[in-house]
This record gives sequence, structure tokens and C-alpha cells, in this order.
Amino acid sequence: MNEWVIETKGLSKRYKGRYAVSNLNLKIARGDIYGFLGPNGAGKTTTIRMLLGLIKPSNGSVHIFGKALNKDKLSILRRIGSLVEYPSYYGHLSAVDNLEAIRRILDVPTARIAEVLDIVGLAKEARRPVKGFSLGMKQRLGIASALLGNPELLMLDEPTNGLDPSGILEIRELIKQMPKQHGITVLISSHLLSEVELTAGTVGIIRQGELVFQDTIENLHQQAKGSISLSVSEPELAMTLLKEHGINAIMNDSSILLEQTNNETIARMVKRLVERDHSIYRVEEKRKSLEDLFLQIVGEGKRA
Repeated sequence: MNEWVIETKGLSKRYKGRYAVSNLNLKIARGDIYGFLGPNGAGKTTTIRMLLGLIKPSNGSVHIFGKALNKDKLSILRRIGSLVEYPSYYGHLSAVDNLEAIRRILDVPTARIAEVLDIVGLAKEARRPVKGFSLGMKQRLGIASALLGNPELLMLDEPTNGLDPSGILEIRELIKQMPKQHGITVLISSHLLSEVELTAGTVGIIRQGELVFQDTIENLHQQAKGSISLSVSEPELAMTLLKEHGINAIMNDSSILLEQTNNETIARMVKRLVERDHSIYRVEEKRKSLEDLFLQIVGEGKRA
């Protein structure tokens, strides 16, 4: 990758001697949806505020589009759209009028309002007062305002927070179309693994201000691979036979547990046991869920 859209090195923020974010090294590729995942209070919003230049880091550097944020802040921010926490709006005004107020600040063509309302699926609600919108509609309006300036990078902080299942689905599908249809790189923060798993290509997990995992969702799934449980008639003798053939296994009560392996190895293992007159009662895959893995990584009940 020649250019990371976002790259931080040693990014830290300290408040009264305590680090809210510590030594963060993010790498976000162009065209990716990056899921920034962690429990509430882990440092996600603080990080996003530093990436947007809203608060100054205590240490470290931020490069966006290959440029240093502290040197080219205005030119960088012109290429970014963001929604941090809940969107702001004027309840008595329509969606169009709310976006018009932002459009004048950004100095983009008036036609862009209709374009972004169409992107977020609010074209038919354009003239309704926003105070009558559902939470999901208000969130989509917030994303529409973030898209007004034709950004190359979109930062969304907990965009599905407080939404019902249908609202969550709407926002999820909207985010997924951003790179494919509009060429926009997306950074989305969440405390819900299920949401990140269904939208992101890459995930970074933050715990107590520190990045503890950063890789593709596919590799996170690999880490969640479980084991094969084998119930046989004579487990001790079966264990000896498996070890003779170089297969690592451990006893778990009356069952044998093997590390996750391929189907060919399992078939060969069962065949050898049957040839030695072992009765095979059950071959079962015991998977560790991604939720279990997430809790293992962040530490259940720990809050920053």
C-alpha cells in the first residue's frame, strides 16, 4: 500500500496524568471500511476527535492522505466528512433547510443537497420538519450532512447508537455502499462487535486507550477457530494412537480435544481409530464465537 488514508504513530492523549489514549498506531487503507471497536470509555471518541483536529494530542503524530494533520489541517479537513456522537439539527426546519445551512458554510453547489438526500434515502422526506423524523432518519440526515462536501474519508462515531433493528440495518447498508458506489473510505467506531463484523473489512480493537488488535475481519475469524471434540469408546488408548501419528490432542473429561484442523486430517484420524476397533460416538466442532474472542481481548467488565 503506497498511501494509508490514515496513519498514526504513537498517538496519545493524557488528561491529568492519566492516558485516555496511549501509543496508538492506526493504519487505514484507501477504500476500506475500518471498524474501530472497543467498550464504552475505551478511547474511541477521543481518538476520532484527535483525528479531526478537535483536540490536540499529548504525543504522537497523525497523517491523513499522506499529510501531517498539524501542518495541513484545513486542506485535510476539507476532504473529510464526520459524524461524532449525535447529529445536530434544527428541529423546526426541513431536511433541505438544515442541509442548506451547512452547504453555505462549505460553499458547495445547491444541487449537492438533493444528491446526498438521495444517497441516504431521505429524498421523499426532504421537506418534512426534522423534529418528526425517527432516530434512524435523523442519523441518516447526519450522515447526509457529512457527505455534503464530497469527502474522500468519512468518520462515523457510534452511528447506530440507540437505533432499533430496522434503523441499524438502514445505517449498516448505507455504510457498506460508501466505498463501492462513492469511493469513500470509512472509519466507523462501535462497541458492538456484531455491527463491525457485518460492515468492516478491517478491525482495530482498543482497550483502556491501547490498540490490542488490528487486522482483517477474516483474520479475526481465524483467531476465533475452536477445536474438534471426539467422543470414543477408549479415549486413553485413542490418545496414544493419535500422538503416534503426530496429532496433538488433550483429554477433556471423557472426550478428546484437538486443535482446529482440516477435514482431510479429521477423516484420516477417524479412519485410523476405526481400523483399531475404536467406536466413534461423536465428532463435534466447538467454535469460539467472535463475541467470546472480543471479550477475551478487551477483558470482560473492564472499562477505561
